Amino acid sequence: MNTHARTKAAIEEHWQASEAGDIELEHAIYTDDAILDYPQSGERFRGRTTIAAQRGGHPADRHFRVLRITGHDNLWVSECVITYDGAPSYSVSIMQFADDHVVHETQYFGDAFGAPASRLALAEPMPGRAINGS
Repeated sequence: MNTHARTKAAIEEHWQASEAGDIELEHAIYTDDAILDYPQSGERFRGRTTIAAQRGGHPADRHFRVLRITGHDNLWVSECVITYDGAPSYSVSIMQFADDHVVHETQYFGDAFGAPASRLALAEPMPGRAINGS
């Protein structure tokens, strides 16, 4: 398996472990001193143990659905829907790799919003989706 395929498979395994609630496998992708940033809240988590602890203590019922994984060399992006207690949040995860492990991840979150009527005539639904009106 080449490096590209190996990295993509590791990311897929990460998200599958996240969905399954397998904390150990979910965090095996990170280096011991990895950094995780959440720009919306200004939080930075330093180290695999700290990253796992903050996620493991999350009180919500969480589910993960990967929409797309794309990347090259040491920079990869996952587009996901993470559902917290039934409410979907769209997420973009940017992972920087070194030696087959994540050294820095930045994760952005965005809530769904309705499309304004002024552009409904111009839009088509994304595959597998319906357009949410405002």
